[in-house]
Amino acid sequence: MTSSLPILSLEELVKEPLSQIPESYVVVDEQDLPVLSNTSFMPTVPIIDMKKLVMEETTCHELEKLHLACKEWGLFQLVNHGVSYSMVEKLKAEIEEFFKLPLEVKTKYQRKESDFEGYGQTLIFSEDQKMDWADRLFVVTNPVHKRKPHLLPAFPPSLREIMELYLVELEKLSVRLLGWMEKALNIKKREIVEMFEDGMQAVRMTYYPPCPQPERVLGLSPHSDATGITILLQVNQVDGLQLKKDGIWIPLQPLQDSFVVNIGDILEIISNGVYKSIEHKVTANSEKERISIATFFNPKYELEFGPATSILNPKTPPLFKRVTTENYLKQAISRKLDGKSLLETFKINKSPTK
Repeated sequence: MTSSLPILSLEELVKEPLSQIPESYVVVDEQDLPVLSNTSFMPTVPIIDMKKLVMEETTCHELEKLHLACKEWGLFQLVNHGVSYSMVEKLKAEIEEFFKLPLEVKTKYQRKESDFEGYGQTLIFSEDQKMDWADRLFVVTNPVHKRKPHLLPAFPPSLREIMELYLVELEKLSVRLLGWMEKALNIKKREIVEMFEDGMQAVRMTYYPPCPQPERVLGLSPHSDATGITILLQVNQVDGLQLKKDGIWIPLQPLQDSFVVNIGDILEIISNGVYKSIEHKVTANSEKERISIATFFNPKYELEFGPATSILNPKTPPLFKRVTTENYLKQAISRKLDGKSLLETFKINKSPTK
C-alpha cells in the first residue's frame, strides 16, 4: 500500500536555505557502485540517426547499430527524429512554467492517497523507505477513457494543447521505432507493432531541485522501466541521468535536440531477452535544477504478452511467463523501485541439466 506524503512539494521546501537534508531523503547506500568519471575512458552511448534508418543506402548499417544498441545497452540517443523543433521548444517552455506555478495551483493535480497518478513525490511503501529528491506529475494519457478529469484535461490550456500535439507525434515515432526493432529482431511483421498501436501510454514530468548535498540523495532510485519503450526529453540540458552497464554507473551527456530512448521490461520479455531493459537512476545537482519529461509506451491495456511467437522454436524456448499489460503495470506500481527485481519474477526457471 502507498501512503500519503507529509511534503507535497520539494520545490517549496528548498526555497529557504536548508541547514541539513531531511532524514527521509538521505540515502545510506548511494555508493553502491562506482561511477565512471574519467571522460577519457567513458563508453560512448549509442547514437541512432532516424534519417539514416529511412534512407535506403544507409538503412542496413543504421539498423544494425540500432539492434546492437538495444542488445548491449538497452538505450540510445535518437537524433534527426522528425518531431517538430518548434513544438518541442514550446513544450519545454510550458513545462518550465508549470513547475513555477504557485503551490496552490499545482495542488489541484495532487496525487490522491493510494493513487499513482498526479502531482507529488515518491510513492511510499515502507516506513524505512527513502524519498527521491524530486517532484513529479504522472499522468495516464491513453486510452483516452482512462484519463482522469482533474489531470490532463484540467491542465493550463497552453500546456494541455501542446502536450496533446506532442503525444500524437511521439506515438507515431514510437510505432516507427518499434517497427524497426521488429525488423532487426526478425520478428513477424507487425507482431510487435500491433500490440502497441493505441496502447497504454503515460507521461511523467519531473522536477529535480538543486540540493546542497547532492551526494547524500538520489533524484530517482535505480530501476528499469516497466514499459515497452520510454522516450525521454530533457527539458533543460542539465546532467543527472546515469546508466548501469557492466557493474558501473555511466553518466549520460545529453545531446542537443535529441531524445533518449530506452528499452523497458516489457520489450525485454517480448524479445525473449534479446533486448535488455536498462537500469538507470538520476543524481541531484548542487547548483541547478533538472527538468525532464518521460513518455511511456506499452501494449494495449488488456492484452496478454510474452515472448514473440515468431522467434520461438525448440532451440529457443520462452524465457518469460505471459502476462497482461494491466497485471504487469499493477505489480510495478505496487512496489518501490528496485533495479530489475520485478522483471526477475517473470522469468521461467529452468531445471538444471542432469
